[in-house]
Amino acid sequence: MHTLLFRATIAACLTWALNAHAQQRAASEYPSRPIRLIVPFVAGGPMDVIGRLVGQKVTAVWGQNFVIDNRAGAGGIIGTEAVAKAPPDGYTVLHTSSSHSQLPAFNKLPYDPVRDFTPVTTATRTIGYVLAVHPSIPVTSVKELIAMAKQSPDRLNYGNTGVGGVLYVGMELLNAAAGGLKMQTVQYKGIGQMVTDLAGGHIDLAFLTASNAVGMARSGKVRAIGISGAQRWKQLPNVPTIDEAGVKGFEYYAWFGFWYPANTPADIVNKFHGELSKAVTAPDVLARFDELGFEPYILKPDEFGKLIQTDIDVTRKIAAKLGVKPQ
Repeated sequence: MHTLLFRATIAACLTWALNAHAQQRAASEYPSRPIRLIVPFVAGGPMDVIGRLVGQKVTAVWGQNFVIDNRAGAGGIIGTEAVAKAPPDGYTVLHTSSSHSQLPAFNKLPYDPVRDFTPVTTATRTIGYVLAVHPSIPVTSVKELIAMAKQSPDRLNYGNTGVGGVLYVGMELLNAAAGGLKMQTVQYKGIGQMVTDLAGGHIDLAFLTASNAVGMARSGKVRAIGISGAQRWKQLPNVPTIDEAGVKGFEYYAWFGFWYPANTPADIVNKFHGELSKAVTAPDVLARFDELGFEPYILKPDEFGKLIQTDIDVTRKIAAKLGVKPQ
């Protein structure tokens, strides 16, 4: 009996050793073919820009292309689910925003945002979002917008790229911070169409990424009235922070990160993390981020995992205050 137990133990140890060796070999040879970078939104958004910038840097070192695969729909859920179901071999990567940790509070998901993924790192975050209104809306400041919204509840509408996404959560946070404003929301598959509709007057207002806002504000297609960061942005120096504009203490950012499917070998995760850290801090990437209103924001995989869980918990509290249940 003891002999059988001994043999079983030896067999188990050999199996573990062989698996460990196979994983180390796979990591040392990784990558040996192109990597699919799934962005769960339509082309043209910030994830595309970030993915291409850092992807080019990593490609130059690894010699394998990062092929961006835009899988838009359901506020990011469709593309994210595709990664959750992909093999954990390092050849499918999710690149999305902090909407990943906000969606669970507002949506019944076909995946678990923690258990079904292996976090690699955040790469960058916004310097804030620009609150912009169509010029036909007779307000020139955040205070005037708040007064109008209070006087006529549900008259104004704002654009978002998915209920539970960063633009939706940001606006609802502002509505709550400004005393419980009530506005209608209009959902889009991607930020490109939302921006087009804002410029065309089909929606009244929206939070825009800094890169989308700057050209439109300068050309007069939209009126920028506030920025959600802690400081003014040097490319729109006359636009006050929302805190300055009267909603004291209000700050809102979004981060952008990378995930593998769950159970991807740690050696592969660490290898990708190391290259991403170098790519994000390259001088030309930093300069481009500065132009677009991003700043580098690198976390270790375990730190990133903690951030995701914290954000999930915080957003669920926000949803509870709004009286919203996952649908």
